[in-house]
This record gives sequence, structure tokens and C-alpha cells, in this order.
Amino acid sequence: MKLNILATLALLTTVSLSFPVKAENPNQIERLLQTKECPSCSLVGANLNGAHLVGADLRNANLQGANLANANLEGADLTGANLEGANLSGAFVSGTSLSAANLTNVDFTAAKLHDADVSGAVMNDIKLTDAEVFNTGISIGGEYESNDAGDVRY
Repeated sequence: MKLNILATLALLTTVSLSFPVKAENPNQIERLLQTKECPSCSLVGANLNGAHLVGADLRNANLQGANLANANLEGADLTGANLEGANLSGAFVSGTSLSAANLTNVDFTAAKLHDADVSGAVMNDIKLTDAEVFNTGISIGGEYESNDAGDVRY
């Protein structure tokens, strides 16, 4: 009998360790999606893929490792937010405040960054492959294309 219990316990432990741990807070995600307000929320690892977050208040929110791919962040306030390691590929970041935000290792692949405020933001190792960056204070070394209007594509 004890052997069966131990075998079952070992099997359950192995199975439970094979599933990824969800670090996100479902109540805060629900709050954000319904009210567009979640300042200082913990949204670590949250899946917000394709979310419509126009004008959202995410000041000082922790979005470390969050998936914001294809999200619409037009006019959102992410002042002081932690976005370290977040995926913003294909995101629309227009008129967005990223002032004093941590953008370390953020993936902006194919994102549209138009008139975004990045003053005081930490931008170590950001990925800008095929991103459109207009009137946004991001300067990098390397190759980029510019058209006659001064618009830049990385």
C-alpha cells in the first residue's frame, strides 16, 4: 500500500513539474482589460497578446516577461513600468509614455513606435528588427533606412 502511495505521489510530482508556472495575476489582468487602469499592478509574464489597451494606465506596473505582441498601446501610460524581457513585437506604440520605464531586452520586432516618450527609459539590448520608429528618442548604432521625410526603419 505504501509503495502505491509513493509511486502515485512521484508520478503526480513529475506531472505537475512539467507544466509552466503562471506568474500572472488573473484578477489584475481582468481589471486591466475591463477598466484600462492597473497602475502598479503585477502582470509578470501576463499574456496580453493582441490586447486593445488604448489609453491604459499602467504607470509603475510590473510587466516583466509579458507578452504584448500585436497589442495596441496607443496613448497608454507606462511611465516607470518594468517591461524587462517583454514581447512587444508587432505592437502599436503611438503617443505612449514609456518615460523612466525599464525596456531592457524588450522585443520591438516589427513594432510601430510613433511619438513615444522614452525619456529616462533604460533601453539595454532592445530588439528593433523591422520596427518603424518615428519621432521617438531611440538612437542606435548600426544600419537603418531613411526616406526623404526622415522616417527611420531599423
